[in-house]
Amino acid sequence: MNDLFEEKAKDWDVNEMVQQLSSAVGECIVTNLELTPQMHVMDFGAGTGLIASQVAPRVKKITAVDVSQAMLDQLLKKLTSDNNNNIDILCQNILNEPTGENYDLIVSAMAMHHVEDTDKMLQQFSRHLKSGAKVALADLDKEDGSFHPEDVEGVFHHGFERADFQSALEKNGFKDIHILTAHTVLKNEKKYPIFLCIATKK
Repeated sequence: MNDLFEEKAKDWDVNEMVQQLSSAVGECIVTNLELTPQMHVMDFGAGTGLIASQVAPRVKKITAVDVSQAMLDQLLKKLTSDNNNNIDILCQNILNEPTGENYDLIVSAMAMHHVEDTDKMLQQFSRHLKSGAKVALADLDKEDGSFHPEDVEGVFHHGFERADFQSALEKNGFKDIHILTAHTVLKNEKKYPIFLCIATKK
């Protein structure tokens, strides 16, 4: 598979917009979820680990999942230097190849708009969760397509309508769904709200 993030990975962590967004989403997750030292968490679309690094100190273990080896290689460099030994790295498409684990929580930031079949992905999240476990999924509110450059590959959705996202979660076995605004990106003088959706597996 072609790694669409191979070039972006090198400078990802120094991008100010990425830093601010990841910091805000991570803080929102930490504030709105009960994280415990017994939890095994999946970070879906983990990238360079900007969310995982905020969650890791509060839980037993994080499995950082991404299809971009280049992004995960950047995370791996941090693990070597920071000695975050409770983060495992997995370069895998879980739609085609489940991890075989059941998690207490799945977190994700800005990955769902890169998933062509979001319905199928939500089904897969449910299958990867213990009963009563949660998801915390952050992504763009529906936008006009101007957030990404026109020629960018791998973007299948220009954000999501919150009501539609909630309906998709309900259809795939989730309840107690709460959606809040985690951050607003200001880009080219336009505002792009980022939602965080928290839901519980039935």
